This record gives sequence, C-alpha cells and structure tokens, in this order.
Amino acid sequence: MSLWDGRVGVWLVSENHGPSDVSQATVRLAFSEPMAGGQELPPACLWSSDRVVSCRTGALRAAGGVGELALDLRTAALPDEMTVEVTTAWRDGVADRNPRNDRHRVLVLATGDPYVF
Repeated sequence: MSLWDGRVGVWLVSENHGPSDVSQATVRLAFSEPMAGGQELPPACLWSSDRVVSCRTGALRAAGGVGELALDLRTAALPDEMTVEVTTAWRDGVADRNPRNDRHRVLVLATGDPYVF
C-alpha cells in the first residue's frame, strides 16, 4: 500500500495455505479516510460505503492458491496518514487453520513509500 497526493494504492495478494481449496472468498478493505465519490472499481469489487471496498478473490487452491488485486483510489481530502484494515469477510464455508492471519491493520503515511505486510 502507498499514499501520496490524495491517492492510495493497494496491491493485495491473497493466499490459501490449505487444507482445502476455496472456491471463492471476499476481502474487505476499510479505510480510515473517506474516498472520493464516483470512482470505478475492478469488476470483482464493490463499494460498501465511502470508506469500505469488498472484493472477490476468485478460486484459491489449497497450499499455494494465489489471487491478486490492485486498486488506485482517490481520497476525499489530502490526509497525512491513514489506516487500512484488510480482513477476510467470507471464505465459502471452508475451515481456516489460522484465522489470526485473516485481519491486518496497516498505517500508511502520505510519503508515497510502499508499506508491505
């Protein structure tokens, strides 16, 4: 993730460490700052509010399934920093051996530097 001049870039890689395939999952991105209105999202995503985007990951095979998502959004103002919460909102009923990795909270400063977690 990065934040610069009222833009936030999110590059998210979803992984499935097993034990079962996941036919579909949903990732929720919650921003501490509102986003500017009227922005288009990729077809797998939708706005839940001006601060929340939900996206389908697609199918993720067990032990190595990877899905990628990239968003380039404009914020409503020019924040110096923001937090982004990334959570697994739905995983098609598949059991998760490590639910602790389903939630991440990242502080992103408006420096343009990438923040990786």
